[in-house]
Parts: sequence; C-alpha cells; structure tokens
Amino acid sequence: MNDRMDPRPLSAEKQELLQLLLAEQDLLPVSFAQQRLWFLDQLEPGNPAYNVPAAVRLTGTLNVPALEHSFQLIVHRHESLRTTFAVVNGQPVQVIASTLPLALPLIDLSTLPETVREAEAQHWAYVLARTPFDLSRGPLLQMQLIRLDQEEHLFCVTMHHIISDAWSLGLLVQELAAAYPALSAGKSVALPELPIQYADFAVWQRDWLQGSALERQVTYWKQQLADVVPALNLPTDRQRPATQTFHGARHTLALPAPLVRSLQTLSRREGGTLFMTLLAAFQVL
Repeated sequence: MNDRMDPRPLSAEKQELLQLLLAEQDLLPVSFAQQRLWFLDQLEPGNPAYNVPAAVRLTGTLNVPALEHSFQLIVHRHESLRTTFAVVNGQPVQVIASTLPLALPLIDLSTLPETVREAEAQHWAYVLARTPFDLSRGPLLQMQLIRLDQEEHLFCVTMHHIISDAWSLGLLVQELAAAYPALSAGKSVALPELPIQYADFAVWQRDWLQGSALERQVTYWKQQLADVVPALNLPTDRQRPATQTFHGARHTLALPAPLVRSLQTLSRREGGTLFMTLLAAFQVL
C-alpha cells in the first residue's frame, strides 16, 4: 500500500495553522456535488462506499518507471487529482497542491504457485479498493502494481468519488495509454494544459446557482419529488436493515446488438441518453 497515506487526523495546532493560511488566500469553493460527498464523509468518516476503483491488466514486457512517470503526468495535468478539502468557517473549500509525488508500490506474486496468484491478486486489489481516504489530508488517490509474472501485471487505482467518477476513470486510462508507449520508447511527452479545471466549474456553478436561479431549481425539484416515497422498497426476500450496510453484488447482462441500436435510436429521438432510457425501463420494471 502507499506509505504516503497517513490515517492520523490533523492536530489542533495544524488545523489552526491551515485555517490561517487559507484565510489569506482566495478560497476555492466546492461544487454542490463535492459538498454532498464531503457532508456524507462527515457523517461516516472513513466509509469506503464512495471509493472509485479500477484495475487494468497489462500483458507483455512492462516498463515500470515509464508507467509511474505517465501517471505523474496525468496527476500534474488534472488539478482535481491534487485536491484535498479543508474547512473554513464551517464550510468545505478546495485546496489544490502544486505537486503531488506518488510512488507506485509493487506487490510481487510471481514466486507464488500459479494456482493461487489470481486469487491473491484479487485480494490485494480489493484491499486497495476498500482503503478509506482522509479528505483533509489526502492524497485522495492511490495506486499499486501487482506482478503475476514477468509479462503479466495488474495495475490498480482507487480514487475518492469527490475528485473523480467512472467517466473520469475512462479518461485517465485513455491518457495513460497515450503517454506510456511514448515514455516507454524513450520519447518525451508533454500533455497539453487544460484550459478549464474542475475548480473553475465549481466557481461558475456557485456564481450561477444562487438567488432566483437557485430558488427556481429548488421549487422545481420540490414539486417533482413531492410524492416520491422516501425509500425504494423492491420485492426482495429480506427486510431493509435499520442501518445501511452497503453490502451488495453486481449482475452483468449483455443486450443483443440490434436491441442496443434500437435503444440508441429511441434515446436520440426523444432527446435523451441511452442511460436515461435504460433507467426509465428499470423504473417501469
């Protein structure tokens, strides 16, 4: 695991110093989505339910320094990956580090019997995926490399949902796939600077969604949700527990290609996305 992750909370003295330092700067507000996740973390500190894990299997000769350097370039490009969250006057604010050096820990399973390597790799990937984050200290992402043999590796990354989502994971993998081959071949890579960062969006959102605009949105959703039941009770064989456990499972269903194309056509015709159409079908079911 990444030994840079210190689970100890900040001392009262360090908290006070941080407050003073932040008070002298232009504070970066959080987006409403970030505020929600921050609030949930205050209710249940260390709950890994909002971890966003990913694992990529790498087959072939691996240049580990090039992989680590590629990831560092991506972290430098995206401010959100270098962001932590402080509290000023009772409200969360974004704190963006200028740099975030991250090591790539290696777990070598190549000496184990072949019959147990896969299970052991899955175990370590699960451990990383369930490791809690401290939103005030960071880093809010961790990575590790699991070696199954000389030409078989599992690259694992876990980020807190407050700085990432499933769409962002896809972009990360795309940028990693673009940077790694060049660095592995000894070429230099310079990812272009982003004209807009997530903090810019948060500032825009806060500036826009206030006053009459906020009142219209709140009124609309109060009307839409007026008759919605507080909990979705599905016909299952178990009663809902008093305390949410987050225990669950995943079931994968592959739809036939002609059906998917028809659903995409329907979604475009109705001005929605495929996700909206599938969610609507699920709600009807």
